[in-house]
Amino acid sequence: MELRFDMEYEEAYRELYELVKPKYKLFTAGPVACFPEVLAIMSVQMFSHRSAEAKEVHVDTLNRLKAFLEADKGEVILFPSSGTGFMEAAVRNTIPRGGKVLVTVIGAFGKRFADVVKANGREAVVFEKEPGQAVKPEELDDALRKNPDVHAVTITYNETSTGVLNPLPELAKVVKEHDKLLFVDAVSAMGGADIRFDEWGIDLVFASSQKAFGVPPGLAVAAVSERVFEIAEKMPERGWYFDLPLYKKFNEKKKGTPSTPPLPQIFGLNVVLRIVEKMGGKKEWLDMYRKRSEMIREGVREMGLGVLAEPGYESPTITAVVVPEGMKGVDVYNAMRERGFELAKGYGSVAEKTFRIGNMGYMTFEDIEEMLANLREVVEKLKA
Repeated sequence: MELRFDMEYEEAYRELYELVKPKYKLFTAGPVACFPEVLAIMSVQMFSHRSAEAKEVHVDTLNRLKAFLEADKGEVILFPSSGTGFMEAAVRNTIPRGGKVLVTVIGAFGKRFADVVKANGREAVVFEKEPGQAVKPEELDDALRKNPDVHAVTITYNETSTGVLNPLPELAKVVKEHDKLLFVDAVSAMGGADIRFDEWGIDLVFASSQKAFGVPPGLAVAAVSERVFEIAEKMPERGWYFDLPLYKKFNEKKKGTPSTPPLPQIFGLNVVLRIVEKMGGKKEWLDMYRKRSEMIREGVREMGLGVLAEPGYESPTITAVVVPEGMKGVDVYNAMRERGFELAKGYGSVAEKTFRIGNMGYMTFEDIEEMLANLREVVEKLKA
């Protein structure tokens, strides 16, 4: 989709457009294809982020996210960053220097959370599962019994590298029973998997705009509990850019963010939340994601390919596909790219034996059918 305007220097635009114009149908891990309505609203001319219009959009977006995340008791925060910014914010705002965090790892992005903990002068106590496996409640309970001095637990709700969806409601219950803070990386889950912030007792859950919401990158969103703010107010050296109480104060008093936000991304996210409403609500939206992912998994299994995620814990937004012996995931990725489909390469420790199919953002079921038909031909050719 190309948006057109009257341009005095159209040649400058054309030069870059030739480099970045759409060439592939996207089935990536993110950034993903954006809804046409999102691209259209993001093309509006800019205005002050302190204007009455910007404040109205900011507050409306927070309210819509509160409803979507079922976070009546939580504070919704918008960061001008990637989702990783909230990893750092969670650690710096609540964990004292030298304090311990139990980091559950089911793939590459769980390991990133451990790296962030350590880079900020805190201790990461790592509980790691094999790629493709989820953390079970009894395992988390055992890990917490062995490490009663941790301040918090991190859970990757949906591990983008392996296509595994952790059983968050059950894990959250265990964390609450041990009275620990719960930080949830929902980067590739929020917008595609259910989140019930209040009911599940989450303390901080965060995501990025460029995944299941189908908006360009540059905006991170989170819901934060009052308990986090109470701890953060007393935490020394929590920084400035990711100072959570500062963002809460700006929400309340300025109806905006401390530093300039990515207004176009906020507009785009607001439009997506309105699309959810017009589609029929959260249930219908999440059902769309469930149907997409089921269609993809059934398709690859019919081709004789495996799914890395253990049964019952498959992601609704991305599938890590296991290739047969003698085949490399990157070869499938490259062959599909030649056919005009951008999938995602394998990632982390399973990079060579897998490739990934994302179903986030803007796509139709006809797009999925076309992709699977081409994938079937590619797999047969590589097997020969």
